Amino acid sequence: MEKINVKINGRDYGAAKNSTILEACREASVEVPTLCYMKGVNEPGSCRICLVEVKGARSLVAACVAPANEGMEIFTNTKAVQKARKINLELILSDHKKDCLSCIRNQNCELQKMCKDFSVDDENYFKGDRNEYKTEGSTEYLVRDNNKCILCRRCVAACEKLQDISVIGANDRGFSTHIGCAFEMDLSDVACVGCGQCIVACPTGALSEKDDTRQIWEAIEDPSKHVVVCAAPSIRATLGECFGMEPGSFVEGKMVAALKRLGFDGVYDMNMTADLTIMEEANELIDRIKNNGRLPLITSCSPGWIQYCEYYYPEFTENLSTCKSPQQMFGAVYKSYYAKKKNLDPKDVFVVSVIPCTAKKFEIARDGQSANGVRDVDAAVTTRELGRMITKAGINFNNLPDEKFDSPIETGSGAGMIFGATGGVMEAALRTAAETIMGEPLEKLDFEEVRGIEGVKKAAYKLGDLEVKVAVASGTANAKKILEAVKSGELDVQFVEIMGCPGGCINGGGQPVQPMSVRNFTDLKTARSKALYDADAKLKVRKSHENPVIKELYDNYLGEPGGEKAHHLLHTHYTKRNKYKK
Repeated sequence: MEKINVKINGRDYGAAKNSTILEACREASVEVPTLCYMKGVNEPGSCRICLVEVKGARSLVAACVAPANEGMEIFTNTKAVQKARKINLELILSDHKKDCLSCIRNQNCELQKMCKDFSVDDENYFKGDRNEYKTEGSTEYLVRDNNKCILCRRCVAACEKLQDISVIGANDRGFSTHIGCAFEMDLSDVACVGCGQCIVACPTGALSEKDDTRQIWEAIEDPSKHVVVCAAPSIRATLGECFGMEPGSFVEGKMVAALKRLGFDGVYDMNMTADLTIMEEANELIDRIKNNGRLPLITSCSPGWIQYCEYYYPEFTENLSTCKSPQQMFGAVYKSYYAKKKNLDPKDVFVVSVIPCTAKKFEIARDGQSANGVRDVDAAVTTRELGRMITKAGINFNNLPDEKFDSPIETGSGAGMIFGATGGVMEAALRTAAETIMGEPLEKLDFEEVRGIEGVKKAAYKLGDLEVKVAVASGTANAKKILEAVKSGELDVQFVEIMGCPGGCINGGGQPVQPMSVRNFTDLKTARSKALYDADAKLKVRKSHENPVIKELYDNYLGEPGGEKAHHLLHTHYTKRNKYKK
């Protein structure tokens, strides 16, 4: 990498050519604070918190957008810089709702931290009128409070550039500027897909998931309820971040121990129903290929992607796999087969899922997600919500022993484990589909071509006499690329995996919020997904169809994959939606 010479706070450093001042300082281990900056996504230089002095410049310079040049002398901590940053913070706070103690982002708020760092106190705020907004735009998955918005526009950039959806933006002008939807419509009335990428981008408490923990506490305390919980694959690779652990820490044992201490009647592994999803989806793929069914078959595990398809590409809803997601399959199976085995009335069973995705909150209530007259899942909570529950209960997560999931749903295969990473569903399905088609074990289980965090991946595999062409996309902006290529005939594939969030579930909108100082310079997606692939490699059972719990379930209850009972319990349907309510 070609380098240039810069001087930062009086010391000489080398910096990458074509880097910004912010990047050059970061490379020299000098932190420059930012609020609006998202590397490669939102770089307006508007918050003016990253101001630095540059020798010879007429005024202070925004480090996030100003290029570092050969021989440049940069000062990041002068009296003028400190004063400018503090004044800008005071201006932001003059129109900010300061209920920090009760805010969902208390002690995890980038604005709060900066105010502490720069000794901003209540006596120094600029006085005057402030806008008052109702807590509005709320849906079954998201709460928006513009009283805490600092107009950094990171949420707008995430929606537009990461997801290519653009249902939010800056409305009005001047002092009245606020973030909202077109014509001040609520998010529930526009084509928001519920991915939650706006939440993880937000530096304050202006955006948060709708908290469903209260109803879970109430259910646990109700003696008439049998309350069980299942944890999605990716949670074990991210929950540790809620308690200060490094990104990518694998905490399955501690997660299970914490869930048991919260008082659930059963703590189970959603990896098992990820395996169940693969059994049904692999069977569906083979059936469509052999019987000239609608192709390409497109995976259906991501409810954000499903909503995107229903809103923006309704012509592809017939390509969607009819399989329910692992979350929904768990509820359906537990409230039928396992409830009967435990002599429980399904109406008295309360199923909780811990998930990486805010759109899962929408999924549990949509049509086609109930069987036997009851909802499959009663409450879906994000990784963040679980973290808050553990803290509220006084559980010392970091000191917990490792414990195991409850029997009989104590484990899934390695195939179920990798569901949390982009390409994981594809690889898991190929492991089962390949052995079903060829009638013999695979010599190599790792389909490495579909791994990695790239937004779009393509591959072709020879399975006996059959060649299966596949494509993988994560993030709805990349989903658009795949679908447009299929529509135009440019892309000829039989099987497509799409996840609504960039990188898949490990980067879901319900995952732990990391400050932009971490997100801009740490590859969270790779660190988190590596934890899942490493765990997969260590498991004895790495194929869904070899999971003994799955075998027992089909032998004793479901019959054959795709059979009548399986189809009634484990499959769903979709809706072609209008982008705006009429």
